[in-house]
Amino acid sequence: MIEQPYFIGLMTGTSLDGVDAVLVDVSGATPILVAAQGQPLPAALRETLLSLQASGPDEIDRAWRAGVQLAECYAEAVLALLLRAAVPAEQVAAIGNHGQTVRHRPERGYTVQLGDQARLAELTGITVVGDFRSRDVAAGGQGAPLVPAFHQAMFADARRHRVVVNIGGIANLTDLPPGGEVTGFDTGPGNVLLDAWIARHQPGQRYDANGQWAAGGKVLPDLLDLLLAEAYFALPAPKSTGRDLFHDGWLTRRLTGRSDAPQDVQATLAALTAQSIADAILLQAPGVDEVYVCGGGAHNAHLMHALGHALPGVGLASTAELGIDPDWVEAYAFAWLAQRCLARQPGNLPQVTGAKGPRVLGAIWPA
Repeated sequence: MIEQPYFIGLMTGTSLDGVDAVLVDVSGATPILVAAQGQPLPAALRETLLSLQASGPDEIDRAWRAGVQLAECYAEAVLALLLRAAVPAEQVAAIGNHGQTVRHRPERGYTVQLGDQARLAELTGITVVGDFRSRDVAAGGQGAPLVPAFHQAMFADARRHRVVVNIGGIANLTDLPPGGEVTGFDTGPGNVLLDAWIARHQPGQRYDANGQWAAGGKVLPDLLDLLLAEAYFALPAPKSTGRDLFHDGWLTRRLTGRSDAPQDVQATLAALTAQSIADAILLQAPGVDEVYVCGGGAHNAHLMHALGHALPGVGLASTAELGIDPDWVEAYAFAWLAQRCLARQPGNLPQVTGAKGPRVLGAIWPA
């Protein structure tokens, strides 16, 4: 019997909607998700993290204090998860913690994920693996997306051409052709602009539940064309993006001089997300049989309908159909990446990120 058969994965994504925590049993041939725990971020911490997406006063102090608070939130999620699963911390080999991205600038040679990993190890008594992206960036890569290797391990099929799409704040895809090379990249905005716009015009609403507000508006074709003219969409892969590009100011500049109804803008932003994902799939994976969606966008009925409409003849479902709840896929991936780090196995796919070669990802903070 393996003394430490478990790994924990933690994820706080671009949407900043909370901590996702999963407990994974790796004692068998295939890792198995044992338990999952979602925990919201305190409102004040969320606002601080949002403000750190751009330069501002006293930035270093604010960032590191936020990292301390994040570590405390992560520790609370870990302890609640272990309590739910009735698993002692001593049986967990490591926590794979993505941390909260506040800057992603691989073109400048760096990416920043906050989360005071040393404090997390201290609070939980469990080894922590973090800072997964920096080694890939140091090797000339984008440092993102990192989930395609996990998607390949868990979702590839020898007979069906599949694409896995994660729709978080930013959307990314993984192309899994049977017998072919796995590729992937960030396609552009997922929920990030939708969340920002509804928060501006519907006080108290942090996201558009089921896309209901967008569904009540009409898509503005000229605005959609203007948004799709963003140069990022035409860039070849490897490529990655984030709030550094797609943020509230990006949208505001493109709305200057217009007087569109806010609900119609929301409908157009949903169309932007769906169309940019569909365009990327059709370009990258012609002949795809099935598309599986994970992340918060999988629960947005309006967005899923729009994506299906843009992909006629292609099967569309959430990753739940493949046995993994769409809410937990990314956290699951970082538990898997932590296991690979401790085993000194590569976690990146160079053809995805553009790195010079396979690299072991992550730094280790022992218990």
